[in-house]
Amino acid sequence: MFITFEGIEGCGKTTQVKRLAKRLNGFDIPLITTLEPGGTDIGKRIREILLDSNNRNLSPLTELLLYAADRAQHVEEVIKHALDQGKWVICDRFFDATVAYQGSAREQDMELIRILNEKATKGVQPDLTFLLDCPEEVGLGRAITRNKTQSHKGQDRFEREKLDFHRAVRRGYLELARKNHKRFAVIDATLAEDEVEKKIFEHIQPFLNI
Repeated sequence: MFITFEGIEGCGKTTQVKRLAKRLNGFDIPLITTLEPGGTDIGKRIREILLDSNNRNLSPLTELLLYAADRAQHVEEVIKHALDQGKWVICDRFFDATVAYQGSAREQDMELIRILNEKATKGVQPDLTFLLDCPEEVGLGRAITRNKTQSHKGQDRFEREKLDFHRAVRRGYLELARKNHKRFAVIDATLAEDEVEKKIFEHIQPFLNI
């Protein structure tokens, strides 16, 4: 089972990945949690480049290719290996993020994005994708507060984008969810964390032998 979490900055993905993993551990389900970018040692170095707010001159095409490189390494080294072992994989962002961020917001060629994603993933696709949706102002406000902590300082290149950029990302995600409604579950991320967790688990229960 391959589950991905998507959404704009500050939507609560990372928190809910941890909560879902904790719940599933209670059912003795073998699983791993991972993220993009940065799910491998090589990916961590790519992540530093992508999120570093000092890299103001990073071109949209360079950004796109770096995400593709991170994903190719991630699928090869982590995701495919875990799935082949029968483990569940819960991933904080995957190829939908590239469509929303680099496609809808950066306006990169969607056909190029499709080809890069196809090559990088080797056909691996999520079984279920949770889109944690919230207004741009809400998510951005949370992300800015989060980034004031020492561990996030300087890694806020996307949070520094204009509000229109984040609106375009959200629109891109909602369009993806509309086109892929069988795979996507859209969750209201303005709800309390416990309520979001509950709604997510309602979608997971059909896959459990309980």
